Amino acid sequence: MKHTAAIISTLILTASSLFAFEWPQENVTSESFSSYYGQSRGKTVNSSLIFKDSSEIQAAEDGTVTIVLSDHDDDFGWFESTLGNTVIIQHKDALSIVYSNLDEDSIPLSITKEAEIKQKQLIGSSGNSAWQEGQNCLELKVFDSKRGSSVNPRVLMPRIGKELKLSVGTVVLIDSNGEEHNLLLERKLPSGKYKIYKTRQPVTVPYKTVTAINGASVETINFDILKEKNGKLCVIGNRMYSFEELYPDDKKHLVSEIMLNKGHVTLSITVVNILGAAETISYNLDIQ
Repeated sequence: MKHTAAIISTLILTASSLFAFEWPQENVTSESFSSYYGQSRGKTVNSSLIFKDSSEIQAAEDGTVTIVLSDHDDDFGWFESTLGNTVIIQHKDALSIVYSNLDEDSIPLSITKEAEIKQKQLIGSSGNSAWQEGQNCLELKVFDSKRGSSVNPRVLMPRIGKELKLSVGTVVLIDSNGEEHNLLLERKLPSGKYKIYKTRQPVTVPYKTVTAINGASVETINFDILKEKNGKLCVIGNRMYSFEELYPDDKKHLVSEIMLNKGHVTLSITVVNILGAAETISYNLDIQ
């Protein structure tokens, strides 16, 4: 699974360099988003990048319109809830970009199925027709139909400079009996299998989390793609993790599932943003 994820990530990054995608809104900064890809949303892992403010929306790259959805159409394919007014444009290598929550009256009459679109061509303005009712903003999705994956839109877009601050926060371990161990209070633990959680941040999500034991990496969870398993989108680490494992409540965010063996152990948790900047916190543990 790790090998497969690495191959897919490499292909996506290669595609991004070839396509030179552009942001669909002008003047995008780290403050432009109300929810990151991979965040908890409505009892599922968010496969969208949700913007904060209303704006004119432009095509991120040349492509062909495959679908134009009207407000409150029936659900379509991947989507668990209405997208409202939506334009879906397919690009090379089976990548499709979904522009949803648009204002219906703003979509030009030329935006029809099979219409050819040029990069930065106006496709409408953000509205409040979808899950974001009451919030006038763009909801952006990317899908790779060839590989059956949801793709983090930020992987394809130009980097935007300063990022929102990431933090590890409080780290807790949950053992196989469901007992919680807060590492601020407890450093002696029984040997066994644990899920490790950091504090969940309300908007931003790490591009990846890395867990190391005694300096050796034991698991990396990436937020560049989501894969479907049993009808649900999952993140990929050493295995596929469901929403329920990733976000067991409103405060926790999964960073690893590990085995701790007897002895003195240095456990390190690292969160990394899309620019490669990292924050690491380490704990010296006595495993009994």
